[in-house]
Amino acid sequence: MLQVIGVIIVFGMVFGGFILSGGQMAPVLKAVPFEMMMIGGAAVGALMIGNKGKTSIGAAAGVIKMAVGVKWKKTDYSDLLALLFTLTKTMKMKGVIALETHIENPKDSAIFSQYPRILKDHFATDFICDTLRMMTMNLEDPHQVEDAMERQLEKHHHEALDPAHAIQNMADALPALGIVAAVLGIVKTMGAITAPPEYLGQMIGSALVGTFLGVFLAYGLVGPFGTRLQAVIDEEATFYKIIQTVLVAHLHGNAAQISVELGRGVVPSPAQPTFAELEEALSSIEAV
Repeated sequence: MLQVIGVIIVFGMVFGGFILSGGQMAPVLKAVPFEMMMIGGAAVGALMIGNKGKTSIGAAAGVIKMAVGVKWKKTDYSDLLALLFTLTKTMKMKGVIALETHIENPKDSAIFSQYPRILKDHFATDFICDTLRMMTMNLEDPHQVEDAMERQLEKHHHEALDPAHAIQNMADALPALGIVAAVLGIVKTMGAITAPPEYLGQMIGSALVGTFLGVFLAYGLVGPFGTRLQAVIDEEATFYKIIQTVLVAHLHGNAAQISVELGRGVVPSPAQPTFAELEEALSSIEAV
């Protein structure tokens, strides 16, 4: 919602100021479709040339993601901590062997099935199961496990940021593409140099709309879109960082309650459950 308000403010202030200062929108509106065809089409084409198909699709989907915001809600963080509490407590009480059936087929696990939103996230589920699987293979050095998890997180985060980087690269290219459209407009104007001054003025004005659109789109819309998308992806990555924090804390010999409390400290402040809320969530866990 905040982004929609921001877009309205951008358009309102720019074009409102133009109109109030005596500017006429008719020449701008007349030139916009053709200029957008050149600038927007070239920008989309350049994005497709410079990126993988998955990244290009992700950039398009990123506009929706940017507007919707972070997919993880406060209840999801509580659920994640409750899931990790159950897993680490089971390891403490019954050993890692007791988790084999859960980590080999999490979809049929009585533990994981209590948290369908987490189970639906393939990376979160695989990240938990792969780490626990390493522990079942007697890899219990906290530092080695932490390093392995850190490499996985860095790889996933780098790939997740590809669409945001593609959008930012598009924003960087738009001013130059606006100049390309403006130059073509000037070429068209020079071809009609014998026309009356009034007509030439209209043609030059139309050409300058290209420069305006390139700069306006880059710094007023596309650039902020890319920045917002990166912020959303960065915050979503915290969800996976919690998994690392809790499981490494468990390997250091901490009790399950202490491990999840350390994980709670990593939760972003707006979504962070209080100590009492976490206690309530843990006490309501169904026995497995």
